[in-house]
Amino acid sequence: MKKLSNYYKIFEKLQAIQKGHFVLTSGNHSDTYVQCARILERPDVTAKLCKELIKPYLNKKVDIVIGPALGGIVLSYELARLLKAKVIYLERVENQLTLRRGFTINPNKRVIVAEDVITTGGSVKEVIDVVRKYQGKVLGIISLVDRRHKKTSKLFGLTLRSIIKVNPPIYPPDKCPLCKKQIPTQKHGSRGMS
Repeated sequence: MKKLSNYYKIFEKLQAIQKGHFVLTSGNHSDTYVQCARILERPDVTAKLCKELIKPYLNKKVDIVIGPALGGIVLSYELARLLKAKVIYLERVENQLTLRRGFTINPNKRVIVAEDVITTGGSVKEVIDVVRKYQGKVLGIISLVDRRHKKTSKLFGLTLRSIIKVNPPIYPPDKCPLCKKQIPTQKHGSRGMS
């Protein structure tokens, strides 16, 4: 694992970085899981991290912060509060992220996409697609954790800003050494997993 900042110690102290045998939302396996709920359950810690994350956006007009349910809701809310922006979120309907509850994005609104953990970026891409469908302008992406195995700070051509970068090994289920050792799996996350 590569330490991106001294905030990594906060994740360790709050037991957000967990070891074991995990099935990720993508279906792949890993020996490390980052449980951001352990961070987001602490408003004081969440506010501190969000103040750091929004620094590049303080002098830019941000109209909306948007994230996918469930992982992006609390983070989006705190980021929007600090930026004095509106907050909305997307929910899965028939396995597709969708605006509900009367939420809308007017054309040319300036939007930040927020997600707790980014591994493949699949949910973030879905959010970006919805924002663009409504002709909103995505300014950037903010996450607490970047799990990607890429060294770039870009994701889908946009700047990604994260508090920490965690790069544990990720295995396809059929090539997982933890499965071969018959270590029981744990499933976390928001897509029908506990």
